[in-house]
Amino acid sequence: MRMTKIFVAAAAATALSAGAAAAQSTLENVKSKGQLQCGVSTGLAGFSQTDDQGRWEGFDVDYCRAVAAAIFGDPDKVAFTPTTAKERFTALQSGEIDILSRNTTWTLSRDVQLGFEFMGVSYYDGQGFMIRSDMGIDSAKDLDGASVCIQTGTTTELNLADYFRTNNMSFEPVTIDTSDQAREAYEAGRCDVYTTDASGLAAQRSSMADPSAHKILPEIISKEPLGPLVRHGDNNWGDIGRWVLNAMITAEELGVNSENVDDMKANTENPEVRRLLGTEGEMGAMLGLPNEFGYNVVKMVGNYAEVFERNVGVETPLGLERGLNAQWTDGGILYSPPYR
Repeated sequence: MRMTKIFVAAAAATALSAGAAAAQSTLENVKSKGQLQCGVSTGLAGFSQTDDQGRWEGFDVDYCRAVAAAIFGDPDKVAFTPTTAKERFTALQSGEIDILSRNTTWTLSRDVQLGFEFMGVSYYDGQGFMIRSDMGIDSAKDLDGASVCIQTGTTTELNLADYFRTNNMSFEPVTIDTSDQAREAYEAGRCDVYTTDASGLAAQRSSMADPSAHKILPEIISKEPLGPLVRHGDNNWGDIGRWVLNAMITAEELGVNSENVDDMKANTENPEVRRLLGTEGEMGAMLGLPNEFGYNVVKMVGNYAEVFERNVGVETPLGLERGLNAQWTDGGILYSPPYR
């Protein structure tokens, strides 16, 4: 009987220990590790790739660096885990990564059925088609019977099937695991067409030996709101990720950038700028972050425009216009809730 009590007590202690570990918030866990673990792609020019020194860079990478800046005051306190389209959700669900920032489309099933929380839209995109220029085709409506390279485990597969069925066309799918493999298969002639998000097509074309030999057709066949995501169950962690993204968007809207942020912090009388930079109010404290977290994000990583233009803008090999990703005040739909 006594032995039974010992086993029961030990089991209860184990359960309490497990419960305490489970109760630790993601923010506390990240702080205890001393770094953020961020899931990115296996390599997509302009969005997440390694440079010649093996350092990760890109639009999606900079978002995670901004989160690290908000938490630690140091954008380099982040480690990157490359994931394929099939692996990315398992990595997030299992806790291997804290945030997934990897050209991922916000959909109902991913948000609800898979148990994720999207923290906003960082890039408004849509699915397109790339072909060889010498094919003499100017419209996706002329692709009946074409072989098409697509990544498995993506919304691309479903959109492709819907588009061809709606237009009474047939296609031969050539399924590939990673975006680089899809590009290589397309370049090797294993398929006539490469389809993915239009930004991804621009990224892959920029990596080809002769980008001018390939063209992106004008049709955009889907809505692809891309953004970072976390697991359900820790609302504060989702709020942190959301308001880091909003800080970057708000900073651009208010004219605050990495070059003028010190002057703005010291001299502005604009109440929203003051709240953003932590000189007024308790915005950071509401999130469990330093009140200057917005200042750190802008100073150390940049506002939304700086991150966009540095990685994927018109002066980069991708050459992407802002388009829908322009501020709402400039004809786009990029919009942050108020900082108040």
